[in-house]
Amino acid sequence: MSVKFSQTYVPGLARAGFTARLIPAGGRVIEYISVLKPLPSLLLAFIGTSAAVVAGGGRLSPDIGLVLAAVLAASAGANGLTNYLDRGIDARMQRTSCRVLPAGRIYPPERVLPLVGGLIALGLGLAWYLHPYVFLAGAGGTLVAATWRKKVTCVYPQGVLASCAPLLMGWLAIRPSLSLEILLMCVLVAAWLPLHVWSVNITYRDDYRRAGISYFPINLGVRDSVKLLLAFALVLYATSLALYFVGGYGWLYLALANLLGVVMVAGSLRLVLYRRTEDSWRLYKLSSFPYLGMLFLVICLDTWVRG
Repeated sequence: MSVKFSQTYVPGLARAGFTARLIPAGGRVIEYISVLKPLPSLLLAFIGTSAAVVAGGGRLSPDIGLVLAAVLAASAGANGLTNYLDRGIDARMQRTSCRVLPAGRIYPPERVLPLVGGLIALGLGLAWYLHPYVFLAGAGGTLVAATWRKKVTCVYPQGVLASCAPLLMGWLAIRPSLSLEILLMCVLVAAWLPLHVWSVNITYRDDYRRAGISYFPINLGVRDSVKLLLAFALVLYATSLALYFVGGYGWLYLALANLLGVVMVAGSLRLVLYRRTEDSWRLYKLSSFPYLGMLFLVICLDTWVRG
């Protein structure tokens, strides 16, 4: 079957230093999936599902599958929406100019909106079916993700609210009431998020500045911003230990929480001492699945074994 091409001038390509090229009309399936940030979306869906397992005391409720589908659809849709809304800024940065939308591999970019809108609607529809509280958590997370982007407040409160939404969706779907345990999980994410986001901001601070972006911590000196990362690493470590006592987890969780906590603190301390780009990038990579994914994996397994 032949593929239709269109010779189109794409502003994002020009800003990124590329010339106009032949672009498959509408893009390919893999490009549409890329817009949804599949790895971060899967991570959010995983921690949301883990929260549901913990809320159920380790018992695998029939609603667990619906929780996974709701959080994954809503997270992917929200990530796709922010990619669409930030395409102009992404085109000005060397690091992000080759992403699908600013690079013009889907053109016009409005072609992604039916997919993005459909996923958000599916996620929120499933959330409403599970419980109105789940819907409120999902809708709130989607709303703040779409309204506070690449601003001084993009981590607090936007990032925290958006990243805690999957946890709250999973928990409230099984147990429609809050507890100290789920609140500590949210504090954990709130302490984790700056380590994840600000470390990449510090790594590419010059790229952000050349693109005309100057929000916190890009507008703060490296010496001060890396000290803040160390402070958050200490809070993160302390919160993970507090969660051990509140949740009544076993020795496996305690061992992994200590190991991961020490690694995160050591990585942040190394960044304070040497302030090297490779150290901030290493901290960014460590903070995603190696830290958050593994910690919630052992939380889920521990609860399931005890249940």
